[in-house]
Amino acid sequence: MRLLAGIGLLAAATGIAPVAGAQATAKSEPYVVEYYYKTRWGFASEFIALFRKNHFPVLKREMELGRIVSVSAVEPRYHATEDGRWDYRVTITFRSVSDAFAPSLDEKEMRALYPDKATFDREEQRRFEILLAHWDVPIRTLALQP
Repeated sequence: MRLLAGIGLLAAATGIAPVAGAQATAKSEPYVVEYYYKTRWGFASEFIALFRKNHFPVLKREMELGRIVSVSAVEPRYHATEDGRWDYRVTITFRSVSDAFAPSLDEKEMRALYPDKATFDREEQRRFEILLAHWDVPIRTLALQP
């Protein structure tokens, strides 16, 4: 069974798909996606604790395997208006566009990371229960100098 919260499955579930010219035109060009998370008020710290415990190790393993080049996360210093509010932005640089849309870790890899599947599944369910919104934004760098 593939990880439900795996990058490839999340991308497919949210309708994000490679678009001609969206960012990467060559398979070897890095593909960058920003993942935004908006939690219910008062639950941001629980969300990030569960993210660190259950999802970040998956991302680290995918870095070890070479599919992901880097992962970083930020949070805003101050509150925004409710319609524009987000609690965490995780930026993932994939090795290529094909790596961004490839399946996540297989069942054997997941068992190695999380032998207690029931606890993992319960905690991942909780992580998504406390989300109000989640969106993915593939980005590309623009040259500002001609």
